[in-house]
Formats: sequence, C-alpha cells, structure tokens
Amino acid sequence: SVEKIAGDLLDLYAQRKVQKGYAYSAPDSYYKDFEAGFPYEETTDQLNAIADVQSDMESPVPMDRLICGDVGYGKTEVALRAAFKAVNDGKQVAVLVPTTLLAEQHFRTFTERFERYPVVIESLSRFRSRKKQKQIVSEMQNGRVDIVIGTHRLLQKDIAFKELGLIIIDEEQRFGVRHKEKLKSMRTMVDVLSMTATPIPRTLHLSMLGVRDISVITTPPELRQPIISYISEFDPAVLAESVRNEISRGGQIFFVHNNINTIWNISRRLKEMVPEVRLGVAHGRLAEDELEEVMYQFINREIDLLVSTTIVESGLDIPNANTMIINRADRMGLAQLYQLRGRVGRADTQAYAYLIVPKEAALPKDAQKRLKVVMEHSDLGAGFQIALNDLKIRGGGAALGVSQSGHIAAVGYDMFLKLMEEAVSRLKGEPVVEQLEPEINIPVSVYIPEAYIQDIDQRLSAYRRLARMRELKEVADFRAELADRYGDLPDEAVNLLLKIMLRILAAKAGVKRLDLITEMMSLAFSEMHQKNPHGILDLIESDPERFRFTPEQTLQVRMTKTSINALMNQAKKILMDVATYVNN
Repeated sequence: SVEKIAGDLLDLYAQRKVQKGYAYSAPDSYYKDFEAGFPYEETTDQLNAIADVQSDMESPVPMDRLICGDVGYGKTEVALRAAFKAVNDGKQVAVLVPTTLLAEQHFRTFTERFERYPVVIESLSRFRSRKKQKQIVSEMQNGRVDIVIGTHRLLQKDIAFKELGLIIIDEEQRFGVRHKEKLKSMRTMVDVLSMTATPIPRTLHLSMLGVRDISVITTPPELRQPIISYISEFDPAVLAESVRNEISRGGQIFFVHNNINTIWNISRRLKEMVPEVRLGVAHGRLAEDELEEVMYQFINREIDLLVSTTIVESGLDIPNANTMIINRADRMGLAQLYQLRGRVGRADTQAYAYLIVPKEAALPKDAQKRLKVVMEHSDLGAGFQIALNDLKIRGGGAALGVSQSGHIAAVGYDMFLKLMEEAVSRLKGEPVVEQLEPEINIPVSVYIPEAYIQDIDQRLSAYRRLARMRELKEVADFRAELADRYGDLPDEAVNLLLKIMLRILAAKAGVKRLDLITEMMSLAFSEMHQKNPHGILDLIESDPERFRFTPEQTLQVRMTKTSINALMNQAKKILMDVATYVNN
C-alpha cells in the first residue's frame, strides 16, 4: 500500500536526518592541490554538483545525493573529489559498480588521479584471485586500504571496514533488489553519493518528492556533439556501410545483440557482410580471462567491431568507439537504450547510433513510445528528460519495493505522487490539507471532440495535462499549443478550457463547488482552504444587491451577462474578487 511504501521510505530517511553523521572539515591546501590536478575546465553544472557534495559532506547529517549527468559529462570527477575529501579526513571509501569491467576502469581512473598522493587503492572483483581478494578484505578491516572499488562483492558478509565514511554508487539502477536492501541499511550511517546517466524512475521520483537530494549535470564538455540516431530495419547494406564508414575514419563500433544463444550467428553474418573487419565477441558467460582479453583488445584498438550483449552498458569509457548499432532495440527499456547509446560520442568526434527494429507495425505501443523518446532526445544532456518520460511510460515502480516497473498508471502517476506526499506528511505528523478539487457545473458541453484530436492516446494525454494544471498561464499556453498542432479549437474544447480556468480560480478562492446558470451563480466554500473566511462578509457588504448568503452557507451571485462565453468570463472575474477577499 502507499502508506506502507511511504512508511518504509520515511523510516529510512528519518533515521538519516536524526542520526548524527561525520561532518568533514572544510577544504584545505591538499584538497585544493587535488582540485588543481584536474586537466580540464569544469563546466558550470559540474562546479555546482561539486559544491553540493562539499556542503553535504561538511554537514553532520549523512549525505544521500544523486548526481545525474550524461555519460562523459564529468560525474567521475565529482566522485573523485568526494573520495579525496573523505580520505583526507582519515575515512575509507567504497566505490560500488555493477560490472567487473567498470570496476577495472574506475580502478585505473582513481589510480591515475591519486598517483601523487599516499592513498592505497584496491579493486575487489572476480578479476582478482581468491588469495588476493582475501588479502584486500583483511587490509580493509585493519584500515590499510583507503579506497576500495568493487562489484556487489563489496556487499557480501565477510566485508568490513575499519572507518568507512563514504559509499559511491555508480549506476545504482543496475543493482538487484537484495543488494539495494543491503545498501539501504548502510545508508543511515555513512555518506552516500550515487551517480547515474539516466536515473531510473524510482530514484527520480524520490528526488522529486524531496526525499533525496539531486544534482543534475546538463552542460556538455566543450567540443562534445549530440549523437545522430537512426531507426532502421535489419538491412545488410546499411549496416555494412555504417561499419566501413566508422573504420575509414579510424574509429571502432559496438554492435549490441542481447541474446547469448544467437550472438555467434550474428557475428558470422557481420563478418560475411564486412570480411575485412577485425571482430570480437563479448558476453557475460565467457570465462573471466576471455572476457577481459576481448575488452582489453577493444580498448587497445586491436578489434574494430565488438559484438556484445548489454555488458557494454555501464560506464565503459572507450572514446574511440563512435558508432553503436543496437539490434532489436524495441526489446530494451528506455534507460538501457539511452545508456547504450551513450557509450559512443565520448570524444569530440561525431557519433552515430543505429536502432535496429522489425517493421514498425509489429512493435507494441510501449516499444514505439520508447524509441520515439530516444529519437526525440538526441540532444546533449537528455538523460534527465529520458527518465521523466520513462516515468510516464512505465509508472514509478513501488517507491521502495521490489517491483521496478510499476504501471502506476493504475492510479495515475500524479495521483500516486499526491497520495505519497500526503502519506509522508501524515507520518511526519504534519497536518495534511488535501488539495481542493472544486466541482464545476456549467450548462454547456465540455470535451475534446474525437474529430479534433483523433488519436486516443493524444486525447487522453491532453485530458491528463489539463487535470494537472494549477495556473491560468498553463491553460493559455496549452490553448496556443492545441491551435498550433490541431487547428482552431471547436466550441466544446474552448468551453473545456474555460471550465479548467474556473476550476483553478475556484481552488484559489477556496470554493469547493460552483453552479452556474443563466442569471445566477452559486458558490459553496471550504473554509480550511481560505486564510480569512470572514472576508466573504466584506465582499457581500461591498455590493449587497448582487451578493447574497443563503442559510445553506452558499454565496449566490446575480449574473448580468447572457451569452455563455460572457457568463464564464464574468464568473472568472468574480472568483478573482472572492480570492482577494478571503486570502487577505
């Protein structure tokens, strides 16, 4: 239930607010020296994110911040500085990543960035022998390791730290529910910094609820260009040409085929199509050393075309790979598609992504929507928009629980958020003043005719948007948008927009019900939604001929207009007057 979800959520976050964590010291000369070692110019958003993290760490409340920024936009530098800050104060840092390959890459990045400092960094993943793992675990316990980078191996029972101060989680959405539960219990005690290129809906809507802090990095590094995306059927000529084009400019290609059983067949087909290509295959069932060898060859440009399952998805940084071909893109989730596409275009070279799908008619509605969103957001810094769209297509998922794909559409996303906010307020002991949803009765037809917006999804989307509106300007903008997309509005749609305006004004005036007939309008009030309910008496005194209070506690207003449009505009003006009197 919503109450249960909100309760769990609140327990966790209340514990964090109540528990005193460690307040890190302000930046000293060592930290400033480390900052100066960053070889690039920081972007504005990056500087803001770094400042957010600094201020969180210097506060005694444990940090729980999500850094959302596109692939290659400098999230790692934010994490590196946080790690330095922690180690500089004598704390240990755990960096948690979803894949072994990513652990190796972060290990290299951290080692290079910290090479001038006496900081011990280790990597704990299946690429380390049992003996070496045992040694690292023991050194973590006695405090000899400052920073450890690892996969979910870091969440196993034998892992303990002498003085853990900071957990950095890269691509948090890739961890399973059990791992997240374990993380959740660690969260109340230490600072947590999560990073993602596409926040999954749950983390995003927790940030929107104000439960987690979020920093968004949308400014691209200089010279970065948007990825050009194409949707195509499986066409050997197109694929061969895209591979040859990339090789001819000295680049490399990812070909993502997310089915281990047929990955070798597809590799053979590609080799037949482009015989000269140096091709490698990577998937999760390869032996560790084989997988490492293939990836190593790709990173060192000994392979031109890497055919792989979605193991390439998380964070691998291969600036020379600038073409991505995703086979059966219709079978992947939005975040997954976006992450995959973000593997290319890390340098200043123009990157291309080809989404290979069967004929569009065969695609289910959700798949079509997902592909449309990816195509629409080829602009730089679009990860945040992608997650917002994912939230709408899938629903938010249980805010804490196991199910991630929630189809909260069952109650509607906005209704879910509203219920969630109310439940959180109740559990906090705050008074819950339910949002006023006035009932508006007017003597005309109000709807969007099918002939005006023929597509049912678009029509429903229009109704949903109208239901969410809380300001008159939103309605005016929406009217202009409708006219631009579908032509002049029919009377029924104009009336609907006027009714929405009346609803917005009624809510501001604390009116719970409005009935409009030709000569008369009657208003029933909700006093709890008015700052000064007695102000209504001043309004009546200002024009007793026109305003009359009935024994049923409704205000009756004599109307002077006759045409329905003029009547509704007069009603708008009266509601504005009422709002002025009852809110002063």
